[in-house]
Amino acid sequence: MPSLCLNCLSTDVASAPCPHCAGKVITHPELFDLSIAHVDADAFYASVEKLDHPELRDKPVIVGSKSGRGVITTACYIARKFGVRSAQPMFMALQRCPEAVIMPTRGDRYREVSAAIRQKMQALTPQLRTVSLDEAYLDLTATERLHRAPPAVVLARLAREIQAEIGVTVSIGLSHAPYLAKIASDLEKPLGFSVIGREETLDFLSDQPVSILSGVGAKTRADLEDLGIHRVGQLRQANPVLVYRKLGAFGMRLMDLAEGRDNTRIEPNEEAKSLSAETTFEKDVASRRSLEAAIWPLCEKVSARAKAAGVIGGTVTLKLKLQDRKALTRQARIDRPTQLAENLYTTAKDLLTQVPARAVFRLVGVGLSDLRDASEGGGQASLFDDGSNRREAAERALDEIRARFGEKAAFKGRSLKR
Repeated sequence: MPSLCLNCLSTDVASAPCPHCAGKVITHPELFDLSIAHVDADAFYASVEKLDHPELRDKPVIVGSKSGRGVITTACYIARKFGVRSAQPMFMALQRCPEAVIMPTRGDRYREVSAAIRQKMQALTPQLRTVSLDEAYLDLTATERLHRAPPAVVLARLAREIQAEIGVTVSIGLSHAPYLAKIASDLEKPLGFSVIGREETLDFLSDQPVSILSGVGAKTRADLEDLGIHRVGQLRQANPVLVYRKLGAFGMRLMDLAEGRDNTRIEPNEEAKSLSAETTFEKDVASRRSLEAAIWPLCEKVSARAKAAGVIGGTVTLKLKLQDRKALTRQARIDRPTQLAENLYTTAKDLLTQVPARAVFRLVGVGLSDLRDASEGGGQASLFDDGSNRREAAERALDEIRARFGEKAAFKGRSLKR
């Protein structure tokens, strides 16, 4: 039986634990024949917080907002033992785990760690598709000769390097189709490595709930249950005509997945078409001064991402969510594509004058789109001395100081007016 030690990477290990290093050993008849993988970081945001705050290592950690409307972004595995889950209201999480340490969400830091993980995966195959900061699909077909090892070994090495060099852990699912690889990656966490082979696919799926299939949410599950379908095996035996009438073409896709059929290719990500940042207020906001104050740090975030990506944008979007949760957006084309926070703020502030004067808002966001490479220019500076040259020079100087001495080393006075 093919086997692999996830620690020392020895293959064909005769017993478990590994006789060479006492590491965990996985065995599977198709272990070295499968090449589609799903890599999922374990409780990613919470793991990054523990990485940066080692004193929290053995404590329950929740990442999210402390506000009354706050929800859990993620929770570490210690907190999950108390019944804390992602998307759970914060007050409920604290009722279940009052000793939890709450950490605010730090998107820029999570993107930084995610980029380091992505860089390692990109070195393995061009057929890489990231679907969020903490998960990605890889197609390692025909890479054995390049890496001098089958995909299973390459993936085990990847997990080991991510833990040792970056400081967080990942779980890996290996199969013959993307949706099965994703299912496998969730079977054993954290630090999991699970396999679903071709020969076992139908048996494995038969007694699983239909919600395990990709794309089946609460509504689709309810529609299937209306047809008496609760398990994947029941879906496989269902009348296709009835399923089609209920769910249309998507129902036919689900029946294919129930049969283990999936021709989805793992295509590399397209370049980002926009950059954005948003914030939800702890209390509803109507004051224009408060909205302007909230917009500035969002403009700084979008600007920092544009500078890091080396892009400029020609359209600024202001997004607002009203008290009744209805969305409202305003856009403006700008004469000279930009990546500067000051330019974003000026435009977004102007867009605020276009929204209802007495409206009450629960969320505000700023976006930059129509992106292109910054090397193409776009006239950041003015041909005339209208002050834009000085403003740009000042912002670049702030960026340089922050890069050398940290984000809090320098800031504009506007940042204090909140």
